[in-house]
Amino acid sequence: MPKLRGEAFWRETLRSAHYVVAPMVDQSELAWRLLSRRHGAQLCYTPMLHAQVFLRDANYRRENLYGEAKLLPDYSTSLWFSQFCANDPEVFVQAALLAQDYCDAIDLNLGCPQMIAKRGHYGAFLQEEWDLLQRMILLANEKLSVPITCKIRVFPDIDKTVKYAQMLEKAGCQLLTVHGRTKEQKGPLAGVASWEHIQAVRKAVNIPVFANGNIQCLSDVEECIRKTGVHGVMSAEGNLHNPALFEGRNPLVWEMAEEYLEIVRKYPCPLSYVRAHLFKLWHHTLQVYQQLREELAKVKTLEGIIDVNRELKLRCQEEIANQKEGEKPKEGLPFFHWICQPYVRTGPKERCRENGDSGTEKGVRGKRALEEEEDGNSELLSKNKQKKKLRNPNKSFDPSLKPKYAKCDQCGNPKGNKCVFNMCRGCCKKRAFKEVADCPGHGLLFKTKYEKSLSWQHSQRGIQTPEISQRGDAEVGEMAVLKEAGDT
Repeated sequence: MPKLRGEAFWRETLRSAHYVVAPMVDQSELAWRLLSRRHGAQLCYTPMLHAQVFLRDANYRRENLYGEAKLLPDYSTSLWFSQFCANDPEVFVQAALLAQDYCDAIDLNLGCPQMIAKRGHYGAFLQEEWDLLQRMILLANEKLSVPITCKIRVFPDIDKTVKYAQMLEKAGCQLLTVHGRTKEQKGPLAGVASWEHIQAVRKAVNIPVFANGNIQCLSDVEECIRKTGVHGVMSAEGNLHNPALFEGRNPLVWEMAEEYLEIVRKYPCPLSYVRAHLFKLWHHTLQVYQQLREELAKVKTLEGIIDVNRELKLRCQEEIANQKEGEKPKEGLPFFHWICQPYVRTGPKERCRENGDSGTEKGVRGKRALEEEEDGNSELLSKNKQKKKLRNPNKSFDPSLKPKYAKCDQCGNPKGNKCVFNMCRGCCKKRAFKEVADCPGHGLLFKTKYEKSLSWQHSQRGIQTPEISQRGDAEVGEMAVLKEAGDT
């Protein structure tokens, strides 16, 4: 069959899909995609696959794609997109050729804003390299038997975003997913996605466009389509907290959790994926039952996770049985904590104190709250710094308060405080070895070891050496001269 393109691809192959589940690393595995499809999702993406690893590692292919296809007989007709990250046209296309028989399209990830994407040079950190992206998409469009699609983030400037989208369309992209945030908008700085950017892109291109961002319930989906005119809407966080989002329902958490766990029995996945899904589904309840949160974090088997899920269900059912008439949800939630509902991340200027009324004096800081106050000033801290802060409340991360280090005479790195050469350890080691000298500050004892070696040799020859320091010094000096001559 000829490869369908653009609108024809969306209408015929994708059956005019409006409701889309995003590609999520370690979270959009087969079991979760099947659960989402049962509850209204019309199209799902695989987790992001690393093109280079996928190409060279047969185990990686089996674990992330081929194994799923083997478990599900009608896998190739289930409306999946396989998403890859890549930065080399040949590697990307060769990996995509190995995957194209198991999906309806190959998606190029140009939206990941995480540090791992920056280090690996992929995702949103390619959005300035238009020549490279053109070559990647042109080659994929030419070689693949399925369409090539892209998921992008926007630039702050709408006009640049539009030109970016038009460049991708011209190169051969057949469907574009636009996440209405810049690559800097992530974690606690995510903020609100710009539907204005998405609307501008939709008007400027002739291929189908999916919108991503600000989707917490079905009414958000409908509003987004109405305001932007997009063909479909993608959800990530909203779907994780309520897999029935696209049905317009807010079911009981344990109903979704039990159904998901049953699917996992049939289509197994790593335990870490299952645990992460239950943390999302039970998010609000686990703020109430902290002990069960700890048990869920520690459990080592699927049966153990099922037991914790059962206990959470019983606790919630007891609450419902003891509920007073007219009682309203606590903590400002729209529904009671045992009902699937959105989790809205706190903004950079909001304080989040979870468990603040549980009897502790200061409360426990939530994992999403990255703001700490020091000396009257607000400072955003990474998760690692938050953990250090919790262990040591007096710890300061103010760069101006860090101790100043003297520089190495050789390379400029911090020198050792007790180094006899005023150097860093690397430079000191080279010099001490060359001169057969000691530096106690760095624990380098080249001279001492050499002298001991000479002493041992003399003792082996039966030579009495009560005083070897002078001779040793002479030989050390001779060795240094020879080394210098050799270096020259």
